[in-house]
Amino acid sequence: MNTVSIIGRMTKSPQLKQLSEGRMQTNFVVAVNRSYKTDEADFVLCTIWGKLAETTVKYCGKGSLVGITGRLNTRSYEKEEGARIFVTEIVVEDIRFLVTKKRDEEPTQSSIKNNESDFEFPVTPPNQLPV
Repeated sequence: MNTVSIIGRMTKSPQLKQLSEGRMQTNFVVAVNRSYKTDEADFVLCTIWGKLAETTVKYCGKGSLVGITGRLNTRSYEKEEGARIFVTEIVVEDIRFLVTKKRDEEPTQSSIKNNESDFEFPVTPPNQLPV
């Protein structure tokens, strides 16, 4: 069974992206408190597809408290320099808007058609890659 549920706040306003196949997608990071008594948090990358992505972008902005249910997905890609990057994310299947915040900026036409990711992931040294 591959099911994940988290509650946390968006670290920035999500931006809608239209991919070449016409599919809509957004990704964002959710800060999840580790414990009620500490200020420590984990930052979890989340990806949403289709109509759910459009609705999320419309109603949520930086600081919105959301409840997310989905599945863990691990993928990898190679950077131009040849470094292999591994990414673990939640592919969101359901999202609940617990406390919404106004968007700090409205997406423009140029950001909607952008295929590039807003996130930079650290490069994993070759000797630390999973086997």
